[in-house]
Amino acid sequence: MARLLSETDIGILKTVAPECEGYLCSGSGMAYRSILPPLANHYAKDAQDFLRRIKLLTRYDLEYLVRLILSGEESLGCVPLEYIELFIENVSERLGEEVAAQVRNCYNNSECPD
Repeated sequence: MARLLSETDIGILKTVAPECEGYLCSGSGMAYRSILPPLANHYAKDAQDFLRRIKLLTRYDLEYLVRLILSGEESLGCVPLEYIELFIENVSERLGEEVAAQVRNCYNNSECPD
């Protein structure tokens, strides 16, 4: 489910990608509709950099992001598997294995929109 980024979303994106100056995907020219795909595909240099950036999130921000994932509002389909695995491990460490399993299920059922 595509959404317009809220002020909270933009704040989270600025936390994990402070170099972000605009909110347009360089590949599609469309406005960002999620946080994790642009982080993974445009800002993180590699999977470890992605994880380093995710670890910058407060517990509140991580919980907020997980709520968006579980509701279907945060897209996971375009995030590479290696990155999602690290994200899920971080969720497991910080929010518990049950929450991490729910995120994994969402990823397994997601598709990258065209």
